[in-house]
Amino acid sequence: MAKLTSTKIKALDKPGMHGDGRGLYLQIAPKGSRAWVLRLTIDGRRRDIGLGGYPAVSLAKARQLADAQRAAVADGRDPVAEKKRAAMPTFAEAARLTHEINRARWKNANHKAQWLGTLERNAFPRIGKMALDRIERRDVLAVLTPIWTTKPETARRVRQRIRTVLKWGMAHGYIEHNAAGEAIDGALPSMPRVKAHFRALPYADIPAALDRFVAGQASWASKFCFRFLVLTAARSGEARGARWSEIDMDARTWTIPGDRMKAKVEHRVPLSEAALEVLREARRLDDGSDLVFPSSTRRGCPLSDVTLTMLLRKYGLADRATVHGFRSSFRDWCAETGQPRELAEAALAHVVGGVEGAYFRSDLFERRRQLMNDWAAFVTGEGGEAGGNVIPFHRGHA
Repeated sequence: MAKLTSTKIKALDKPGMHGDGRGLYLQIAPKGSRAWVLRLTIDGRRRDIGLGGYPAVSLAKARQLADAQRAAVADGRDPVAEKKRAAMPTFAEAARLTHEINRARWKNANHKAQWLGTLERNAFPRIGKMALDRIERRDVLAVLTPIWTTKPETARRVRQRIRTVLKWGMAHGYIEHNAAGEAIDGALPSMPRVKAHFRALPYADIPAALDRFVAGQASWASKFCFRFLVLTAARSGEARGARWSEIDMDARTWTIPGDRMKAKVEHRVPLSEAALEVLREARRLDDGSDLVFPSSTRRGCPLSDVTLTMLLRKYGLADRATVHGFRSSFRDWCAETGQPRELAEAALAHVVGGVEGAYFRSDLFERRRQLMNDWAAFVTGEGGEAGGNVIPFHRGHA
């Protein structure tokens, strides 16, 4: 028997669930908003079905809608599942939503830029148009198996990112299980172990390697960026994302803001004459974006890390060094030439922990200026130790 009437509803002011009978309730929120909820048991589970807000949905209309939902359940249907399925996003839609909500918390700019692209290239062709609840383990395996042993690092990232998207789907109630979870481990062959350290050239080989880059056929932006990266001992993302607004040519200083640094602390880099020469040459690449080394194929975008890696491959060095490995080479040079440890660590923008870090507040900037000048002299062969010939940049169009 019905318990609510229009008069009773108008008199209700207490937050909570107010029953009309047969599982129909008027829910009053703490702030006063009102909505109809039908509470049913479907397949042994209690389900709450929203029927709309009051007074937009009247008492009579709410009863009519409730009767329709009860009839659907009596026919063996699940109105909740049907409603969820109608709003089910595709994997591509879910991936873009996951990327958008996580971008703010991801500190690494390179990770932000590559996260979605990795899925677009490797996962979207197979599962991008599939609804989340239709994706099974075999679909995930179809994405991963072709690249699992041939491109192991890419495969790891693709799996992790598919798993993240499906976790988003689970959190929003679209799916119950993660098809990229541990259950597929048995279907994937063993993967080569990731090396503990980045491959790095012996520092004595760096001058000759840079000469090859300059003389070879590659984009000027990539060659300038690589040389600048080596001369400043910077990380790849820091160099590729360098902006003219960060450079003070007169003060011979590059100031990298904290939001572009791994430790989220501003870092000043003293610029040697060799580094300044690279910047002077890079001026002709200006595309109006403020980027020092803009991409030649994507206007207004920085070079990708793949571009620099390809440079190593092009000149036969990829099996001996990674881009990041050049920082290790610099560190080895510092150690072998007797440079103070604190200078080397400061030049690499490493955070010194423990008691030493607690008491050490200076960035040793002026002492680092001499260090970077000495490093540049070695790299360019002007210090008498490199043993290589300097090949100058040639002005003109790339």
